[in-house]
Amino acid sequence: MAGADTLRAAMIEAAEKQLATSSDNDIATRAVCEAVGVTQPVLYRLFGDKRGLLDAVADHGYERYAALKAAQEQTADPVADLRAGWDGHMAFARENRALYQLMFTPRPWSRSTARDRVFTLLEATLVRCAAIGALRVEPPIAARLILSASVGAALDHIASPELFDDPALSHRMRDAVFAHVLTEATVREDADPLREAALRLRAQLDLAGTEALEPVETALLRRWLDRITQPGAGSVR
Repeated sequence: MAGADTLRAAMIEAAEKQLATSSDNDIATRAVCEAVGVTQPVLYRLFGDKRGLLDAVADHGYERYAALKAAQEQTADPVADLRAGWDGHMAFARENRALYQLMFTPRPWSRSTARDRVFTLLEATLVRCAAIGALRVEPPIAARLILSASVGAALDHIASPELFDDPALSHRMRDAVFAHVLTEATVREDADPLREAALRLRAQLDLAGTEALEPVETALLRRWLDRITQPGAGSVR
């Protein structure tokens, strides 16, 4: 019999294929086992149960998603990369509808880390944006807003294409959210220069670190910067 890793990979592939052709976004464990040529106890041994298999399919979907992101050319303009990342996300959803739903539709019993890891990838790009002064909110907040918007738009299109088939809708959503989290080319009247400088320094510290400070001093600096970047923190005079 094939090794556990080989069997696991084959069963994940079989489950994903079945999911892609399913009319109800579900799989039958018996059919998965038959496709691989094993008995159901093998599935239970490798994945625990059907839920565990679905979690493994979702996490495998993340690996494919991450590979596409890694193949995307990283330019010197993180904002352009962010826009390209949105388009890549939507393309992945269109091309992997059932898998995308499995990865991003909330499942109370799920232990999949796919959505959290996509969030981490997005946050890394947003830290780059913050490092050049292009972000007006903290990277985690921007990541929550952008991921919620992109996932919502993608799931709506998958679930009700007759209502959400406007090709421009995705970019309208993107531009609306980006206008909220990204800075503009001109200085805004409501700009807080101290807070924006702190956001930029915090991001640079995350990206490059510093050898000029001891670890405890770096931790204290991060704490100060975090306090300055809280909304409204710079309004006290």
